[in-house]
Amino acid sequence: MKAYVLINARTGEVGDVVRQLKRVAGVVEANFTFGPYDAVAIVEAEDIKHIGRVIYQQIQPIPGVLDTLTCLAADTE
Repeated sequence: MKAYVLINARTGEVGDVVRQLKRVAGVVEANFTFGPYDAVAIVEAEDIKHIGRVIYQQIQPIPGVLDTLTCLAADTE
């Protein structure tokens, strides 16, 4: 299962947030973004329960993370 996690960060802390995201188990990619969100992380896990754990136990506590929006990816096959 895959989820895109859109992240708002405190001003001036986006670089640190993205570096920390890249160290989180389950995060397969993390990037800065331009627009309404400051960063996006792609999270892969075996099920929605594990995705939730990654987000609330490992991503949301990162210093500088203000809030997150999780978009679950759907497979059409």
